Amino acid sequence: MRLRFPRRRRRLFAAVAVGAVLAGAGTWTAASATGGGPSVHREDRFLSVPDSPGGGDKVRIDMSYFTAGDTGRRPAVLLAHGFGGTKEDLRGQAEDLARDGYAVLTWSARGFGRSTGRIGLNDPDHEVADVSRLIDWLAGRPEVKLDKAGDPRVGIAGGSYGGAVALLAAGYDKRVDAIAPQITYWNLADALFPNDVFKKLWAGIFFTTGSTGGPVTAGPGKGTQAPPSAPQGGCGSFEPALCEMYERVAVAGKPDAQARELLERRSPSAVADRIKVPTLLVQGQGDSLFPLDQSDAAARAVAHNGAPVSVDWITGGHDSGTGEGGRVEQRTRAWFDRYLKDDKSAGTGPAFRVSRTGGIDTTDGKAQVRGASADRYPGLRNDARTVPLTGRPQSFGNPAGAAPPAISAVPGIGAVSQLSGLGVGLSLDFPGQYARFESARLTEGVRVTGAPTVQAKVSSDSGEAVLFAKVYDVGPDGQQVLPSQLVAPVRVTDAKEGRTVELRLPAVDHTFEAGHRMRLVLASTDLAYASPGQPATYTVALEGGGLSVPTAPEVRTASAALPWWTWGLPVAGAVVAAAVLLTGRRRTAVPAPDPALAEVPLEITGLSKRYAKSADRYAVRELSLRVERGQVLGLLGPNGAGKTTTLRMLMGLIRPDGGEVRVFGHAIRPGAPVLSRVGAFVEGAGFLPHLSGRANLDLYWQATGRPAGDAHIEEALEIAGLGSALERAVRTYSQGMRQRLAIAQAMLGLPDLLILDEPTNGLDPPQIREMREVMIRYAAAGRTVIVSSHLLAEVEQSCTHLVVMDRGRLVTAGPVADIVGSGDTLLVGVEGGPTEAVAEKVAALPGVASAVRTEEGLLVGLDGMSAAALLAELVRLEVPVERVGPHRRLEDAFLTLIGGSA
Repeated sequence: MRLRFPRRRRRLFAAVAVGAVLAGAGTWTAASATGGGPSVHREDRFLSVPDSPGGGDKVRIDMSYFTAGDTGRRPAVLLAHGFGGTKEDLRGQAEDLARDGYAVLTWSARGFGRSTGRIGLNDPDHEVADVSRLIDWLAGRPEVKLDKAGDPRVGIAGGSYGGAVALLAAGYDKRVDAIAPQITYWNLADALFPNDVFKKLWAGIFFTTGSTGGPVTAGPGKGTQAPPSAPQGGCGSFEPALCEMYERVAVAGKPDAQARELLERRSPSAVADRIKVPTLLVQGQGDSLFPLDQSDAAARAVAHNGAPVSVDWITGGHDSGTGEGGRVEQRTRAWFDRYLKDDKSAGTGPAFRVSRTGGIDTTDGKAQVRGASADRYPGLRNDARTVPLTGRPQSFGNPAGAAPPAISAVPGIGAVSQLSGLGVGLSLDFPGQYARFESARLTEGVRVTGAPTVQAKVSSDSGEAVLFAKVYDVGPDGQQVLPSQLVAPVRVTDAKEGRTVELRLPAVDHTFEAGHRMRLVLASTDLAYASPGQPATYTVALEGGGLSVPTAPEVRTASAALPWWTWGLPVAGAVVAAAVLLTGRRRTAVPAPDPALAEVPLEITGLSKRYAKSADRYAVRELSLRVERGQVLGLLGPNGAGKTTTLRMLMGLIRPDGGEVRVFGHAIRPGAPVLSRVGAFVEGAGFLPHLSGRANLDLYWQATGRPAGDAHIEEALEIAGLGSALERAVRTYSQGMRQRLAIAQAMLGLPDLLILDEPTNGLDPPQIREMREVMIRYAAAGRTVIVSSHLLAEVEQSCTHLVVMDRGRLVTAGPVADIVGSGDTLLVGVEGGPTEAVAEKVAALPGVASAVRTEEGLLVGLDGMSAAALLAELVRLEVPVERVGPHRRLEDAFLTLIGGSA
């Protein structure tokens, strides 16, 4: 998710509006409607505005205006982009809002895209004033609804940079009627200098981005180059005062009062008492740039002013992205429907909502997200309970130069999301550089919702200490996980004789399961932050009894949806009965078996299937492929590629419009006898929870009408590896056990062709590994497995062959090694690009097979070294690392083959 930024306005706009003139006549374009909606008209213009409140030079603001439908007046919405982005990033959202009855205006902020001027980080006199001039422009449009002359009905939405300008505009311009800021900051000084500690990596990304025009994102994204007219130099397009501030703080390694004042003036907190409009605050749980305490401060301020406010904690954030963009857009639209269109029936959602993940959705391969909600925002310290911690007073050191540093969240690496596929955690603490305090094993699960706190007495032989506090979730096997990869920095001064402080840990929503421990770690270093360069010894002792954790019991998770079979089986029965009545007498000519294909598990020739009611839109088009015995075939493709339609035609569930499917030489038709040689696990199995696993399998096999001796239950169970759990009721099964029981059900009769759709959904890493072994063992006996999956790393490890589809067509097919190659490789981004000397140093490390310079960075082949150990070595070698990520060759090949459409 990239940083986005909205707008602002001051009370001098009456005079400024007169001076603002339109540059050029502008252009109108029409965007075709989708889904049967009206066509969207787009007008591109440049708005010429004063470079400063006093007039003088002009700045050109590039903007686009979208409308659709009738000529009546409608509310307006301003959409602000993220830092490093442009107005083009918002085109799709703008067109959707236009079709929903809004006049929508997007623009590129100063210094980005085709807009000129310097980047002021939402300077009230510049970027925020520009928003007021855009509102002035909207007030003169005949399509825009007015509350009074010069005052349009207008809302603002934007993420990150854009979210902050939405808040600022609401504080400076009384004409703003509703806002929906996302993953943004309330106080930029607190965000970049939390507790007086310099967040050096994120700050460096900001100012590097401002120099190059690239986006600030959690991963790969399309950047935009700085406009030709943008001022160049060592600090790129930034205002000189910001350049000077950054250079001063970067050299000192700590912020000063002048730096805080400069950023606070550009923060919504500066106008906290003036933001009095309905506000929807969306914040990411996995966000080390703008953590949850930023939206918490905003929520408390807006609520204090008496305005409606709702808070939505989404998955991900700046560190790892989020998959909830569609839901957030829908909620934003409903928010504007209620407060801009005055639609009292619009559902704006609960006062507080938090997304909780678990398992994989079989329809699209994404993590399942369930919402928990409450009718009031609980804040970060609601209903706290104390968890006792044990540990004697401990002394530890801040090393000279603060190196090697501990590792928590690292911008650009994406921590959990990028390295979890390698089976390693990113968090790393060095012996002798931290104190550790631990709870007993929890007798019951504890859901922490908010920011834990702990009291500690801190002393330092230098008189000052910089600590990084974090709470690990430690499992029964000793493995520790850092929730959301977040750490809380704090600077403790006047600590020569010892000083008692309250440490506020990162705000999270995380369940510590029964049998787990809470582990508090106070480290002296962290890669993402600046620590004192001089060596020092710290001593820390806990006070106050333990860790105070907020629980927010009124926040309730939504009930899971009923299994599809509770409603699907009756409906399916009715459909089948109707089909029998309508087609039972119809004779169809079935092609004769092909003896030449008698030993070929699957051959598809020219297979096509059109979408319903469409003559030219295909789900599958002219697909041809062949699968041999002993293969584990991975079926890959983005959503909408035609994978599910292909599997359904393969199983005889739907008829193709053209071409044919042959299984062991027999043409597939609904009910074809050869389908008895096919086993399938698609969209989950509907087990009876009160019966044992074995009883469920027996009932399933009896329903087939085939002899009991043909079931080969014991063989299937041995391959699935369920053991004694077979005799227990299914309701006692874990998700992984249910998944393996479903696979065993598909393997009953030991079918020669086994079809599995997302078999690893909802499984943890050990269970995924077991499922991989199940598929490999099954195919080892000469049978064939076809697996459709979104987990590219698993496909690469378990499959022998691949078929890649996109937009219904075959892109490529063949052995995995031929398509993607192999190897355990990481891609290391190095500031300024890796030099030959760096490559040689890394290649010489024990456990490293190779280190090759590429345009993207340093390609490091591992030969026994872990990813975390490599990162530690790079820090030791003083390599200026910008990012580290797995160079998954299958992922690279897949994205290349489909052109990034996934």
